[in-house]
Amino acid sequence: MRLPQLLAARRGKNLFLPAHGRGNGLSMGIRRLLRNKPGVWDLPELPEIGSPTCSIGAVSKSQCEAAEAFGARKCWYGVNGATGLLQSAVLAIAKPQQAILMPRNVHRSIIQACILGDISPVLFDLPFLEDRGHFFPPSLAWFKKVLKKLKEEKIVIAAVVLTNPTYQGYSEEIEPLIKAIHKLRLPVLVDEAHGTYFASSLGDIDLPKSALNAGADLVVHSLHKSAPGLVQSASLWLQGDLIDPDVIDRSISLLQTTSPSALLMASCESALHDLCSTEGRRDLKNKIDSAKDISFQLRQKGLPLLENQDPLKFILHTSSVGISGIAADHWLMNRGIIAELPEPGTLTFCLGFAKHKGLVNLLKLTWDNILSSNLERNCLPPFTRPPSALIKTLNTSLLLAFKADSELIPLNSAVGRISSELISPYPPGIAILLPGEKLNSDLVSWMIGQRSYWPEQIPSKIKVVL
Repeated sequence: MRLPQLLAARRGKNLFLPAHGRGNGLSMGIRRLLRNKPGVWDLPELPEIGSPTCSIGAVSKSQCEAAEAFGARKCWYGVNGATGLLQSAVLAIAKPQQAILMPRNVHRSIIQACILGDISPVLFDLPFLEDRGHFFPPSLAWFKKVLKKLKEEKIVIAAVVLTNPTYQGYSEEIEPLIKAIHKLRLPVLVDEAHGTYFASSLGDIDLPKSALNAGADLVVHSLHKSAPGLVQSASLWLQGDLIDPDVIDRSISLLQTTSPSALLMASCESALHDLCSTEGRRDLKNKIDSAKDISFQLRQKGLPLLENQDPLKFILHTSSVGISGIAADHWLMNRGIIAELPEPGTLTFCLGFAKHKGLVNLLKLTWDNILSSNLERNCLPPFTRPPSALIKTLNTSLLLAFKADSELIPLNSAVGRISSELISPYPPGIAILLPGEKLNSDLVSWMIGQRSYWPEQIPSKIKVVL
């Protein structure tokens, strides 16, 4: 009975996902439901309840109401996280052997969907923040260069995937990019897993514009990452006439369980209702105001916080004082403070929808303790961007490379070989090597350098195609 004990254990300060902060920020509807006898909500797919792809029942009605409230053509609830709905969307927007344009920092679930559907990813490079090792979403000027390069190289694509905001909360104006893509009559799928609440109307609160409000054809939200939902609850939104909703239904049916959790579907409804209701928007505004105040006070107290566009996340720039974010995370975790995203140069905290009384003083004290501890403080190696061209295609089919007979060889002997595996440190789940990608000397050298940052996640040996 070890797992139940672990789940019930106190975790100190909750600065990690899910955004409800271990129940403190859950929507009221779900809180009421969970007060009932345990398991009473664990029901089968009864006709009166239905499922995300069923045209009758409470779930279907709820999805229609959510679509109307958020101004979308159609909505689907997901019980396999944003991952399941992103993969369903990818399978819906391209046929086998067609190509999809996507950013270098795309989540690995999208690459995995390309494997499932025998779809060719065309990766485009992104602005890179060298002081911290993070990608930043592209501006319109940057993206126009990408589209120009596609035309020059005569690469035909079926659709475009964008990621906005990033895991760390970076966001760029996305509407001009969507308009540029629509001029080509191509559908746009936006991974907005970390930006659900951007779709809320908050009046004087300056938030990045949601892809849903910017006209994207398909938008995926994680309702536990950026809304007060339970883990695995998510939503997929459809707009416009470029994609047939029946194709989405078929794709979801391929990947989603035939026994969807009634509790998770109720969580989808409740979380979205909170974001569009008057009371919910007021509460969200108060939490954003509080988060901005926390960030301001922390900066005033000398903590090296980086700028981003998501007020419910803040990024501690640990490498600015010669400390790895991964090392700082281990140190904090042993003292009851759990961050969301440890990376070589930073530590990202998620405030989410819970209250955080006393957080400023706690983090100030903790940061001072880190600085005075015996944590190794070296001049960290510079963060270098992956050696990738503005546009990169794979040397062989993603699916064929993934399924091919392979051999395990030392990374430093892999120059000239074709990878048969997907390598992506998790979190953040960004692929640094894809099946079908040819390893040249620059890429091998860069990956060896990355092992100093991610020694447990980047192997010294890799699988290559025989």
